[in-house]
Amino acid sequence: MAKDQFHDIPKECPITGEPLYVSELTSLKSGVVIRGKFALPHTAELESDQKEFLEVFLRARGVISTMEKELGISYPTVKARVDSLLEAMDLEPFKLDRKAEVRAEERAKILKMLEEGEISASDAKEQLKKVGAK
Repeated sequence: MAKDQFHDIPKECPITGEPLYVSELTSLKSGVVIRGKFALPHTAELESDQKEFLEVFLRARGVISTMEKELGISYPTVKARVDSLLEAMDLEPFKLDRKAEVRAEERAKILKMLEEGEISASDAKEQLKKVGAK
């Protein structure tokens, strides 16, 4: 059976709105059936646009500049969507050095200005040196 012949797992009961669980798994090849109470994976909880974003994130190997180009969105938008995914999947981000995070954001802005021709390569180099020194 092809992947596109399967339906997405519903998130909630259509009658009560209560959460659902998987109670049966079947092997296509052997016909073996396993019954029990299995939790839905966190990814089943995601909205379709979140699943698409997660796929782009994985295909870009987490490189935000690649994601910006592929999706046509800015660094802050990528970051906000990653945060939204973390929340939807009930995950806490690793604790990062806030100063390092700010420097990364500043570097991304400088590189974007360079890419868009707003500053020269020498100006970008100088600004990047200043950001790295903070």
